[in-house]
Amino acid sequence: MPRAAAPAVDGYSSGRWIPLEEPSGGPNFYRFGSGIRYRINVDNNGDAVDDIVYEFTFNFVRQGINPNTFLNATGPITSLTDPDYNVRQSYSMAVVRNGVRTVLGTNLAAPPNNIGPTSTPNYPSLAAAAVHTVGNTKVFAGQREEAFFVDLGSGFDLATLRPYLPAYRPRTSASQPGRDAVSGFNVHTIALQVPISSLTSDGKPLRTLANGQPDPNDPRAVIGVYSTTERRSTRVLSGTGGLSESGSYVQVSRLGQPLINELFIPYGLKDRFNASDAAADKQWVPYIEDPELARLERRLYNLFPVPTPPRRDVVQFLFIGIPGLNQAPGARPADLLRLNMAIQPATTPDPLGVIGGDNAGYPNGRRLIDDTVDILLRLAAGGTSMTPTFNQPPNNLLGDGANTADPGQLNSFPYLGTPHDGYTNGHGRQDGYPIPN
Repeated sequence: MPRAAAPAVDGYSSGRWIPLEEPSGGPNFYRFGSGIRYRINVDNNGDAVDDIVYEFTFNFVRQGINPNTFLNATGPITSLTDPDYNVRQSYSMAVVRNGVRTVLGTNLAAPPNNIGPTSTPNYPSLAAAAVHTVGNTKVFAGQREEAFFVDLGSGFDLATLRPYLPAYRPRTSASQPGRDAVSGFNVHTIALQVPISSLTSDGKPLRTLANGQPDPNDPRAVIGVYSTTERRSTRVLSGTGGLSESGSYVQVSRLGQPLINELFIPYGLKDRFNASDAAADKQWVPYIEDPELARLERRLYNLFPVPTPPRRDVVQFLFIGIPGLNQAPGARPADLLRLNMAIQPATTPDPLGVIGGDNAGYPNGRRLIDDTVDILLRLAAGGTSMTPTFNQPPNNLLGDGANTADPGQLNSFPYLGTPHDGYTNGHGRQDGYPIPN
C-alpha cells in the first residue's frame, strides 16, 4: 500500500500476500500462485473506479533444473541464473489505463526464499538482482521481512489488551508489554515505485509552489489504492496430480485500508466483501459508521463514553479522506488507502500519523513505522481530534503495546527489510539433548 515516506517525485506502493510466513518453511517454500492474477488498483479522481491497474501473473517452474531432488537449492545460490536455484519463479507485468492494457515486462525473475546461510549465502544481493526497471517503473516481487506489527493474541482474545491502563480498568493480573505476533515472520510482496506523473489523472506532474515543491492542494494530488487477487473460475484436478484452470478471472480477496476486513466487516459477509469492487463500497458504510470494535471497547474498558452512531468521523477517516489532506474532490465512499502525493516526508515521523500531528503518516498513505493498530483503536473509541468531546483518557491512550516493526527496514526500494532466513530464525525450540561423541 502507499507509503507517504516515498520520495516526492515518485509514488511507492506495495501489495503484500501470504502473511505469517514461517522462515523455515521447507521443503515447499512459499511462493506466488500460478494461475492467479495479482492487481494493484489506483483511483486518481475520487470516484472509486479503477483508473490504473497494475497486473502481475506468475510462472512456477517446479524442479526446473533437477527434478530428481526435493531441494529448492541444490547448492549455494549465488545468482538468479545459478543452476543450484532449482525451483524458480518469474512473472509478467502489465498496466491497464482507462481500459487499455499494455504489457510492461515478461519473464521478470523473482528471488528465492531466504533459505539459510548455506543455500542463500548472500541474500541481499539476490534480492537486489530481482529489482527490475520496466520503463519508468521499478518493480520487485518476492519475499520480504514482515513490517506490520500487532499483538494478534490479545487483539482477538476479545481485545483484551495487555497494557490495560490499570487506572481505568483494574484487574487482578498485572499489566504486560504487548507482543508483536508477526515478529520474525516474512511476507510475499509486490512493490512498485512509479513517477507521480504516471499516477495523476492527466498523466502530468503536479503543479508546484514557489519553493519548487508539489502543491498539496492540486486536485490531482490525491490517489486511492487497493490490491486484489483473482483466480480462474474453474479448477479441475486429475487423478494423477494434474491441475488445469480455465474460465474468466474472479476476484477472491482485496485489501485497501488495513484491518477493514478484519475489524469492521461481519464474519458472514467477508466472502462477499472480498469479491466486491471499490466502486460498490457504499454498501459497507453502515458497518463503518457503527463499528463493532467501539462497542467491544466500551464493554471491556472503563472508557469515557464513546461517540454514538452514525460515526461520520470513522467514515471520513477510513472511507472518504480528511478534508484538506487526502480527500479527493467529490470523493465517493470506498475502502481505499488514500495518499496525497504532494505531502513531503516528515523530518521526525510520528508513528501515530495524522492523529499525532504528522500529516505524512497514516491514514495519508501508510508508512512502515505507522502504528496502525493503535490509531484504529483510538479512532473507534473517539480518541482523536475529530471528536474532541471524547478525545481524553483513556479513549486516546488505547494501544496493543506492539509499537515497532522488526528492525532492518531499508531506506531504499523495496523498503521492506531482508526476510528472516530459515536456519537462524527464532521460532524453533532449542532442545537440550547432547550430541553423542
